[in-house]
Amino acid sequence: MKLAVGFITYNNLTAKYLPFFLPSLQAALSSAAVSDALVVCLDNSDQAENDNSVYIKDNFSQVRLAWAGSNLGFARAYNLLIDKALAAGAEYFLMINPDTVLAEDSIKEMITALDSDRSLGAIAPRILRWDFTRNERTNIIDSDGLLFASSHRFSDRHQGQEVFPLGPELVFGFTGAAALIRLEALEDIVYEANGKKEYLEELMFMYKEDVDLSYRLQLAGWKIKLLPAALVYHDRTVSPLGENLRQIIKNRRAKSRAVKQWSFLNHWILVLKYGRLPYSRRARCRTWRYQVMSTVFALFFEPYLMKELGRLWTVRKELKLKRQSLKLRLGATEMEKMMEK
Repeated sequence: MKLAVGFITYNNLTAKYLPFFLPSLQAALSSAAVSDALVVCLDNSDQAENDNSVYIKDNFSQVRLAWAGSNLGFARAYNLLIDKALAAGAEYFLMINPDTVLAEDSIKEMITALDSDRSLGAIAPRILRWDFTRNERTNIIDSDGLLFASSHRFSDRHQGQEVFPLGPELVFGFTGAAALIRLEALEDIVYEANGKKEYLEELMFMYKEDVDLSYRLQLAGWKIKLLPAALVYHDRTVSPLGENLRQIIKNRRAKSRAVKQWSFLNHWILVLKYGRLPYSRRARCRTWRYQVMSTVFALFFEPYLMKELGRLWTVRKELKLKRQSLKLRLGATEMEKMMEK
């Protein structure tokens, strides 16, 4: 089997997108001539019978639907989906959000790119904004892959800019909204303990697990390429941090407390897992300066986030074991070349 597709649904937050997402996925699979692709949905909804399951059963019965029994979060749910893809013998895994619409030739373009270069661990499509309220595809960039700053701050490249010509290029990482991943690469970097395999970092319930996965792939020597010819449209619900103080304040006010908690904790996990690599003094100083400033900001303006440091303490031993298990085929010097100032 060439391809397995996995996506997660959750209550009414995703049900409204399915009449747009699933037809576009079906058309893209048909264009890619992968009629035998395994398509699996893991439903994280509160109840087994819900708007997501009803729509899928009534309209796309070929989708294998499983109910998680509770909200497992992004990482745990995707690890189960990846296990199903591997069990089916798939070569590639398409990680895709249901709040997206795929261009008809998007999957075909990504498969062709992975087929042509064995060193590639993943393909990041060019993701543009989808105005869901008007059901309009825009020419505004949502993500051209992930940017890796020397301060260990991560963001979506070119986000908010109008589309401009761009060829395929190597990037640091991909966003979890859409990426085609080589399953061999996931098996290579998997963390295995107590009979359980983690491809995505399960210490991260939600948010920034795509950063962590991209980081581990890069360290293990698997390249990630942005493919602008492969287009996916995304209705983003959570804005990035922002580039100036006014944007930061505005965007943080729009985020829920839960999102802020996950983001704060997960960024600490990233820094403690990777910030101790032998980077240059300049990079280390920028990383810890940003981390200290972020924590001080939280202490004064969002003090409830300090509880996350307690949670970080409780997982310190597991985090240390995961850091020790990293595949380090790419040195800190090569990683630092990917950093933006």
